[in-house]
Amino acid sequence: MELRYSYGSPYVRKVRIALHELGLENRVSFVFTWVQQPNKTLEALRAVNPLGKIPTLVTDDGEVLYDSVVILEYLDSLHDGPTLIPPSGNARWRALRLQALGDGMLDSIVALLFEERRKAEHRWDAWVHHHEANIARSLDVLEREAALLGGAITVGQIAVGTALGFLDFRFAPMRWRDGRPALADWFARFAERPSMTATMPAMPPPLPAELAPGA
Repeated sequence: MELRYSYGSPYVRKVRIALHELGLENRVSFVFTWVQQPNKTLEALRAVNPLGKIPTLVTDDGEVLYDSVVILEYLDSLHDGPTLIPPSGNARWRALRLQALGDGMLDSIVALLFEERRKAEHRWDAWVHHHEANIARSLDVLEREAALLGGAITVGQIAVGTALGFLDFRFAPMRWRDGRPALADWFARFAERPSMTATMPAMPPPLPAELAPGA
């Protein structure tokens, strides 16, 4: 399999965490893709994924899969151990709901990042407040439901853990732990998992000149 990835993408990190948890990381080759500006790696990505987004997984059979939700479900079908998506019942819907909550938090964090990059005179304060409120409400729900994050690992815990890690990476001054001791305690333990320590986010390196268009 081939995974198109970048260094700082939290959605890529979700996939990488799942690969580690399922023991599948050695079955994947990683292809670095720079999505910030036109270049040869982005052109190659768009040739297989019309959305030009990462993560994108190319299976051994040549099937192209995106986004992280679809990729995690596919990876979960490749092994015989405990699944990341429970097969049925309340456990299944709880895991999928937590995944949706974690992914929704990531969407809001990414939206804030893009807004932060605008010139000050072009920023939309109401839009910023909307996403900050989304994140705060989600964190409050997770604090109340922290007990549901225990037990066998699922896509829900992976998504929530990724979102909290991305808050630390990009918005540490937000101090999301304040007033949320149960969630903070859970994440402190979850962040020590080998799958989390092996996939810590990093800032992308400068685009090599040889990857620029026309190079």
